[in-house]
Amino acid sequence: MNKKKLIIIVSVILILIVIIAILFFSSLNPVSKKSEVVNFTVANGDSKKTIVDNLKNADLIKNEYSALIYIFISGKTNIQAGNYELNRNMSVNDIVEVLSEGKIKDEKKEEVSITFKEGKTLKEYLKLVAENTNLEYDTICEEINNKDFLKKLIDEYWFLDDEILNSDIYYSLEGYLYPNTYNFYVDTTLEAVVKKMLDETSKKIEPLKNQINNSSYSVHEILTMASIIEKEAINYEDRTKVSQVIYKRLSVNMNLGMDVTTYYGVQKDMKEILTNVDLNDKNPYNTRRSDLIGLPVGPICNPSFDSIKAALNPSNTDYLYFFADIVTGNVYFTADYNEFLEFKRLYG
Repeated sequence: MNKKKLIIIVSVILILIVIIAILFFSSLNPVSKKSEVVNFTVANGDSKKTIVDNLKNADLIKNEYSALIYIFISGKTNIQAGNYELNRNMSVNDIVEVLSEGKIKDEKKEEVSITFKEGKTLKEYLKLVAENTNLEYDTICEEINNKDFLKKLIDEYWFLDDEILNSDIYYSLEGYLYPNTYNFYVDTTLEAVVKKMLDETSKKIEPLKNQINNSSYSVHEILTMASIIEKEAINYEDRTKVSQVIYKRLSVNMNLGMDVTTYYGVQKDMKEILTNVDLNDKNPYNTRRSDLIGLPVGPICNPSFDSIKAALNPSNTDYLYFFADIVTGNVYFTADYNEFLEFKRLYG
């Protein structure tokens, strides 16, 4: 064999080795970037092959053969029986370390069920979390706006982007935590709580993803509209009409003039009275200000699915005004300003 052929053969072999190495190490990466907890059991007497097959079937690893090779190469072969809590964002190295060290699931870990209602603010959500877990209210109010924490979430969830990093926003995840009933460990972390709720948000709005992407408004703007809609109307038909009024006013460069945004802007409860000082307060949420044209800087509550859907599907009407009767829940719509004033006189 001449020298030239030998060089070619060696080069091909080296290229193949590099490709195999790349594929091998790639197969050891997590199967998902999302946090998805999976209960996994290693039974007494399970072979290494059985364990990696079960890991593959549970969608916790990409390739069972690579995982098996890694176990023997790493020397972490003493896998212990037990019930484990694994996560689909864990690498093969992380999983093998947990299994070999016997970091089993704490079966006695206390859980708590918390119901988060639609239309409530993030501050109200955080109070519920603090009242029912080991987390302290003041601490998590600060942690939830941590930029590094938020940037990690932006990388993980398709519906989050840099708009939530705007320093004018009071609470960056306002509007993004889906209202529902969740089970948490009493001894938990803010990250675990937030990710569980964002996972639910992702699941709920995934069917609307194409419609959201095709909208002329961003996810942040749609959720901002939805949060206003949630506060202004109770039933879906009225919500689509409120949505239409928002779109109409935005299209004619008219300020939204909606009290619910003012309440949030000055951080007052809806049962309190808005003063002239409140109505003219120059915060980035107060749409009663004549100089604030367009949407507020962010959502004012965490909206229901119906309100999100209404924000994407405004009614086929031409209203410019509405008056919401907070006593009855009725909403009165009109295209005429004088009729609006009459509604206000009758029901205000």
